[in-house]
Amino acid sequence: MIMWQASWIWGSGEESPRNEWRCFRKTFSFEQTGSSETKLKLTADSRYVLYVNGSQVGRGPVRSWPFELAYDEYEIGYLLNRDALNTIAVLVLHSGISTFQYLRGRGGLLLQVEDIDGTALLCTDESWTTAVHAAYDATSSRISCQLPFTDRYDARNWDDAWVEPKYDDAAWEQATVIGSVGMAPWTSLVPRSIPYLTEEPIYPARVEELSFVKPVAWSAVFDVRTMLVRDSVNHANPISFIGLMATVLTLPEAAAFTIGTVDGGRVPFRVRVGGKWYRDDDFAGERPNMFLELQLPAGEHFLLIDLSGGSHGHGYHLGLHCEGTFELRSPIAGHAQFSKVPFAQIGAFDSAAHIDHQPGISMNPEQPLYEAVKQIDSAEQLSEFAEWIRPIPSQLVHFTDVYSQTAWRVVDLPQPVPVQLQQAVLAGSNAGNVPLHAELDTEILIDFGRELTGYVAFTIDAAEGTIVDGYGFEYMRDGWRQYTYELDNTFRYTCREGRQSYVSVVRRGLRYLALTVRGATRPVKLVEVKMLQSNFPVANVGTFHSSNAKLNEIWRISRDTTRLCMEDTFVDCPAYEQTYWVGDARNASLVNYYAFGSAEIVERCLRLVPGSSFQSPLYGDQVPSGWSSVIPNWTLFWVSACLEHYQYTGNETFARDMWPHVRFTLEHYLQKVDERGLLNIRGWNLLDWAAFEQPWDGVVAPQNMFLVKALRDAALLADTAGDTLTGAEFRKQAVQIREAINNVLWDEERQAYLDCIHADGSPSTTTSMQTQVVACLCDITTEERLDVLKRYIVDPPASFVQIGSPFMSFFYHEALAKLGMQANMAADILEQYGVMVDQGATSVWEVYPTSNITISSKMLTRSHCHAWSAGPVYFLGTEVLGVRGLTPGWTKVEIAPKPVGLAWARGSVPVPGSGSISVSWKVDEQTKVMQLRVVAPSHIELQLVKPDGYELEVEQVVIG
Repeated sequence: MIMWQASWIWGSGEESPRNEWRCFRKTFSFEQTGSSETKLKLTADSRYVLYVNGSQVGRGPVRSWPFELAYDEYEIGYLLNRDALNTIAVLVLHSGISTFQYLRGRGGLLLQVEDIDGTALLCTDESWTTAVHAAYDATSSRISCQLPFTDRYDARNWDDAWVEPKYDDAAWEQATVIGSVGMAPWTSLVPRSIPYLTEEPIYPARVEELSFVKPVAWSAVFDVRTMLVRDSVNHANPISFIGLMATVLTLPEAAAFTIGTVDGGRVPFRVRVGGKWYRDDDFAGERPNMFLELQLPAGEHFLLIDLSGGSHGHGYHLGLHCEGTFELRSPIAGHAQFSKVPFAQIGAFDSAAHIDHQPGISMNPEQPLYEAVKQIDSAEQLSEFAEWIRPIPSQLVHFTDVYSQTAWRVVDLPQPVPVQLQQAVLAGSNAGNVPLHAELDTEILIDFGRELTGYVAFTIDAAEGTIVDGYGFEYMRDGWRQYTYELDNTFRYTCREGRQSYVSVVRRGLRYLALTVRGATRPVKLVEVKMLQSNFPVANVGTFHSSNAKLNEIWRISRDTTRLCMEDTFVDCPAYEQTYWVGDARNASLVNYYAFGSAEIVERCLRLVPGSSFQSPLYGDQVPSGWSSVIPNWTLFWVSACLEHYQYTGNETFARDMWPHVRFTLEHYLQKVDERGLLNIRGWNLLDWAAFEQPWDGVVAPQNMFLVKALRDAALLADTAGDTLTGAEFRKQAVQIREAINNVLWDEERQAYLDCIHADGSPSTTTSMQTQVVACLCDITTEERLDVLKRYIVDPPASFVQIGSPFMSFFYHEALAKLGMQANMAADILEQYGVMVDQGATSVWEVYPTSNITISSKMLTRSHCHAWSAGPVYFLGTEVLGVRGLTPGWTKVEIAPKPVGLAWARGSVPVPGSGSISVSWKVDEQTKVMQLRVVAPSHIELQLVKPDGYELEVEQVVIG
């Protein structure tokens, strides 16, 4: 156990500043550090980048609950100079807001250097120096509600040599000691339990497009959520509010004028100009792009924008365009606070935060002041409402919004791509001149050829003041780009003079990178562009190849998707959210076992979940998070995942550790069982993105069925942990709930299970495939009804709500395998995932095009890389190769391949700990013989099962 002598340090400013990038330094001699095996331990709030003598050593910490904050350890002896001064430098990014992977704490850095025997040689204390990194713009916009801030970097304002020993930090302040180890909110520190993430340089495949462009004339992005509800930075729960903002627009002459948004961040776009509120059908553009095109006379115009609605934390992007000049000013004259931001905030007249598993909070629908403000036609009339008018803090508005400037272009002139520029983006190539236009900006659209996740890096030679805007997105087709609505996936870099390099410290997912060069005053040379691909370090141990080329490609992109979504936890997607969703991770864990065989990341994910008990005993659906939200199914999947992890690893210590937490949450779920014997719960009762009834309150059939399965799985875990009494009680409860499901939720007239019973007692009007599939998977149905449900599963009735996402398909494919319908499973995989392959997907999508969550007719899915969709890796391993562990730790393994219409298949499956099992088979349809070859470690007992209708010829090879 580490003996911490270091103190927590920070600067002399705010405890928890918004979007602060703070630098720390300590210079010392080698004599202070002892041997070459010197180690450095550190952690920070919120994130850090560590440098030793100018070399980047690491990033961190991993996402953690503040009361179990992880620290990292690095060997640094090889970087230290024996005969010269040494410098440790740390950049700490403190977000100052809660997100979906961070709970707001306070700014802090803790660092200790130790010799090989654990003696502390160097510690953070008041002798360290610190300064706010002046190149980063603290007003930069929120990336999304899930994530903190984009990076806006002005290289003219900072010396990159600050990480070097030679840098003079005499002007910096001394660090402030804020407390010792154990102080709140970091009451406990725990060592990192997983390896460090990779950083692999990946270079582009090509320059896809080149265009001369001109952006919208004026743009800004507002943090409306914080504007109207200032204390909402302390949590990430959704907020509703009633409020407006206003400005005075002055035109020196009559002009065509456009007011619009390319992304309102879920806030409806409502505008009043000239005494008129405009309706939705007055706007041009396909939502969320909304443009109000007006002919305005010369003079002043009072512009009122209604912000009432709800926000989870996305940016509100506003753009104004006119070919002539115009000015904006605050509607309240003579107020110094209004001079920085030319808009005034009016309200909020009411607001409410919402937590899905708690009683709802309603806003007052009677808002006479709000209705009165909505009728204002001039700035002078605002004086009646002076007590409701506030200045908008400059930190909550970011001007020259890169997202708007990229997505809203008033001029776009495509150009042929010069060969030299194509070559410039390749590794080791010569610099390429960027074509420039005297009046327009230059956009270079780079295709990396596949989805990536990590850190954008580039080298450029340009004049001082040249701007490089970057924007990453995932999909385009036939010139149409799928912009990342509700994701501000942008950065801005302002150049100093000469050749320079930049590595963004903000993690991003993308396939395409639009680089736009603005304001160049001399030739610009693009030297290099790359992504530092960053993910959990795994090898492609699992393999699959068969006689069906499309099936092989489906397996490959499913594997690659899982790897892209392995960070310090599993995450849902590398672009939009980067969030550890607990239910998603259950399926991703199974895929990981068959693709990579990593147990460490799964165990870390599973152990994080009980930390959410202070938010709800039902446990959170995404952790660690400032959003206190419960999806009951996600917790139930976590229970099953705990058992599955024990079954994969055979780790009894893990089973015993997790059992009290599993018991705790299931006992609280059982308290929600009503007099009918059914789980009746308020929460986010989600299973699939599809239009079947899964209400926020009431009895939802699939999660009752999954509760039965979770209770059975928990009972098996209880047996391992030695709590047989609770295990028996859970088995009894599972039997009772199953009986209640069959008695109450079966609809004899429909010959199907109801999707739900609403809180008012009314049954669902929808009948879904989702519910019937789960009934089969969880062994709910009676033998007589099972025959009916089997017919539905083989031939889904058109009147039933169909499966909407690959996530739900995972359970469908589990059910098909359980029923011995592997051929149907393979056919469905080819049909559903084949659409992705046909569209050129390099990773698997979040939803099918038939789902109900896309917002544009051209959108095939939202996220184009989503780990919950990668099930084919698991099923082709378990069913086509036929590899399944039969005992904990896979000491005994079944090999039961299913041909599913294939002529041959071969592949490998990782086994726990080390090694893999290789399977190769081919069938002769004339002789009905399967030739099977299996290579396996000697410590594994194999049980071979011949497929139905075939004789088996076996070659077995033992290694080790």
